[in-house]
Amino acid sequence: MAGNLVAGGVALQPSAEQVALSTNYITTFDFLNQYLPDTYEKEFERYGNRTISGFLRMVGAEMPSNSDLIKWAEQGRLHTKYTTCTLATYTGAETVQTVTVPLAQLNPGTGAIAVRVGQTILISDETAASGFSNKAIVTTVGVGAANEFTIAYYEATQAAYAAASTISMFAYGSEFAKGTNGMVGSLESDDLFLENNPIILKDKYAVNGSDMAQIGWVEVTSENGANGYLWYLKSEHETRLRFDDMLETAMIEAVPAAVGSGATTAGFIGSEGIFSAVGTRGNVWSGGFPVALADFDAIISRLDKQGAIEENAIFLDRQFGFSIDDMLAAQNSYGAGGTSYGLFDNDEEMALNLGFTGFRRGYDFYKTDWKYLNDPTMRGDLVGGKISGLLVPAGSTSVYDQVLGKNAKRPFLHVRYRASQTEDRRYKTWMTGSAGGAQTSSLDAMEVNFLSERCVCTLGANNFVLFQG
Repeated sequence: MAGNLVAGGVALQPSAEQVALSTNYITTFDFLNQYLPDTYEKEFERYGNRTISGFLRMVGAEMPSNSDLIKWAEQGRLHTKYTTCTLATYTGAETVQTVTVPLAQLNPGTGAIAVRVGQTILISDETAASGFSNKAIVTTVGVGAANEFTIAYYEATQAAYAAASTISMFAYGSEFAKGTNGMVGSLESDDLFLENNPIILKDKYAVNGSDMAQIGWVEVTSENGANGYLWYLKSEHETRLRFDDMLETAMIEAVPAAVGSGATTAGFIGSEGIFSAVGTRGNVWSGGFPVALADFDAIISRLDKQGAIEENAIFLDRQFGFSIDDMLAAQNSYGAGGTSYGLFDNDEEMALNLGFTGFRRGYDFYKTDWKYLNDPTMRGDLVGGKISGLLVPAGSTSVYDQVLGKNAKRPFLHVRYRASQTEDRRYKTWMTGSAGGAQTSSLDAMEVNFLSERCVCTLGANNFVLFQG
C-alpha cells in the first residue's frame, strides 16, 4: 500500500536576516531559575552540506581576460546541405528543372548560395509518402534569381515530383567534360562568431563593533571548516559560501538583456549563461525526460548530426537519475520479476546496488546527481521552467581565440574573469570600517566586501542537450 510523505515538510524560511535576532544572539538568561538547561556545545548540521557549487569545477576551467567582451569563432559545417527547397513541377518530359533555395538559407554576408556549375547533387523528396530521390548535375547558377539554380537529371525517367515539391539537396561530387575550364568560383569558410560579456557580482557582510564583543554559548561551524563561538564569524563565512554559490549559479542562469527590456533601459546588459546558450544554440529535450532506450536513440541520432563527441556526462536531478536506473535495469531479461541485474551473486550479506553510473549505446554516457537541481531552495521544487538535466560533452574543442590570434584548445565550458597585471577580479575580498582588524574609516563596524567579474563561455553548444520538464 502506497504512503504519502506528509509530516515534516521542507523548511524554506530564510535563516539569513539583515538584523540581529534572538535566534542569532542569546539575550535571555534567568539565573533565578534553579533548573538550568543542559546545552549541546556544538550546533547540529541538520541540512548537511548546504552549498550547491562544484559543477563548473568538474567540467570547466577558469582563464583570465583583460576585456569586457569575449569573442570566439566556431567552425561551420564542412559540407553544405539545403533543406525545404522548392522544385519546379515535373510532368515527365523535363530533363532540366529549377531549384529554389529559401532566402533564409542564403549566406547572410554575400546573399549567395554555395552551389557551383558542374557539381553533382543528390535530391531527396522531403515528403515521407513518396521518398523519391534523384541524381543531377548543376548547369546554371543564379540565373533569374540569386537563390535559384538549374539541374540536369542523370536518370532518363526521373521521379515524378508533385507540383512545387519540397526537397533537400547536397553536393556529392562534380563532373566536367574534356577540354573545359575548371570550377568557376570558390567556397570560403563560414565560421560562426560568438561573444559574451562578463558581469560584476557583489556581496557584503557587515557587523557593528558592539555585537562583535558578544560571545555565544554554542560552537558554530561552516562548510568551509570555519568554527568558533562568535556568531558573527559564522555569518561572515556563510556570506562567503553564499557568494561562492552565486558565482556558479550566475554562470548557469544568466541571460542577455533583450533590446527594449527593463534591464536594458536601466543600463544592464546581462550575460549568456549555460542554460541560455544551450537553449538557444544547443539541443533541448522537452516534455519530461527520456525514460526508454528509444528516447535515448533519438538523442543519439541528434548527437550524430552534431559533433559526435565520444564521451558525455549527464548532470541530472534525482528523479531523472532513477528513471535511467529503471530503464537500464529493464534491459535484463530477468529484471522484470527480480533483481538479477548488475553484479548480483545472491549473497545475503551483500548490499544490493540498484543504481547505475552510466551506460554505452553508440556513445558513453555517465550520469551524476546535480545538487543544484535537487536543492529545494534553488531549482529542486520548481514547476514552471523546470530543468531536470544537462548533457555535457567531455574534453575540449578547438576555437579561434581573437585575443591570442590563433586556434586554441578550450574546454567546452570555461569561465573567463577580468584580470590584468595590476587588477585581478576573479575573487576579490576586502574589509572596511574600524572593527575586527579593519582600520579604513571611522565606521564602528566591520564590513567584508566580495566582488567578481566573470562570464562563462559555452563552446560548441550544439553538442549539449538540455532536459526540460
